[in-house]
Amino acid sequence: MPSTPSDSLPLKTTRIRVRRKQARPAELLDAALDLFVEKGYAATKVETVAARAGVSKGTLFLYFPSKADLFNAVVRENIGIRFRQWNQEFEAFQGSTADMLRYCYHSWWEHVGATKASGITKLMLCEAGNFPEIALFYQREVSEPGHALIRRILQRGIDSGEFRSVDLDYAVHAVVSPLMFLTLSQHASLACVPGSLTVSPPLYLENQINMLLHGLLQPEAGPGILKSQA
Repeated sequence: MPSTPSDSLPLKTTRIRVRRKQARPAELLDAALDLFVEKGYAATKVETVAARAGVSKGTLFLYFPSKADLFNAVVRENIGIRFRQWNQEFEAFQGSTADMLRYCYHSWWEHVGATKASGITKLMLCEAGNFPEIALFYQREVSEPGHALIRRILQRGIDSGEFRSVDLDYAVHAVVSPLMFLTLSQHASLACVPGSLTVSPPLYLENQINMLLHGLLQPEAGPGILKSQA
């Protein structure tokens, strides 16, 4: 049987590199997070994000129609998504509210503070005034759920008799403020922390939670001092 031209040629197997479709958004979000933290929102260009992710700008726009949509997805995937898990843990937590608050601090550090996502907070503080649309999104996805969760924790402590009754609107800020300081100290240490001080995040968080739970006053001195200031 005569051979055909195709029979006489060596068999060549062409391997086409196929990227999983679902992998592309994740790669774009990783690249975007890096660039937003490095450069800020205004200075980050979508073409630079696409190039770092190894795709074209057109491919990026297939998944994220605008830079604001891309940034919002970065916020949601790196911070906003955590609140569902944390609220579920709140419902299942069996320990004291003091232990819950301590866990809250250390869980935030593990999943946000010690990661690149902590740079988003600094970005928002610096640029939110110039980009109100992303500021509103951040408020809905991060600030409001975060404050609501802390209120639930503090209210749990009040209801159980562990904590004294406090103004929750202000108490929430007392809980959040140390986390904000720690975030800023990582990304703008020269402005936030004296050069002679090295902040150890675990020790800092433990010190702050103890300050929140116990205050500065000696237990026996507290009532007298407070009464004299009334």
